[in-house]
Amino acid sequence: MEFDVNRIDDVIHGRVRLGIIAFLSTVEAADFTELKTLLETTAGNLSVHLRKLEEAGYVDVTKSILFRKTLTRASITTEGRAAFRAYLAQVRALVDTHTGNAVTTKPVAREAGAVKRRRA
Repeated sequence: MEFDVNRIDDVIHGRVRLGIIAFLSTVEAADFTELKTLLETTAGNLSVHLRKLEEAGYVDVTKSILFRKTLTRASITTEGRAAFRAYLAQVRALVDTHTGNAVTTKPVAREAGAVKRRRA
């Protein structure tokens, strides 16, 4: 894959939102307090970032009452998982481009007539 800066998802790219989506991609769901502690952010800041991810369709946020306390839980959606994978692919393409690991589509003839893809 060739890197394209325009394909970096701005919704995911922010530090806190990236942390949220990356963590949620590894668990079934996470509660608000767990995310706040993990990301070392304030409740207000986390709320804003969760709302942006929710508006994009990347996370589901549910609220319930448990022992007279509101419990807020977040989980990644199918669309969010796909967006995160696409984001990671673009980051990998950027890294590969700058470390000499990018694969081009130009074939290079080998001794026995086999074709090998050239690395840029």
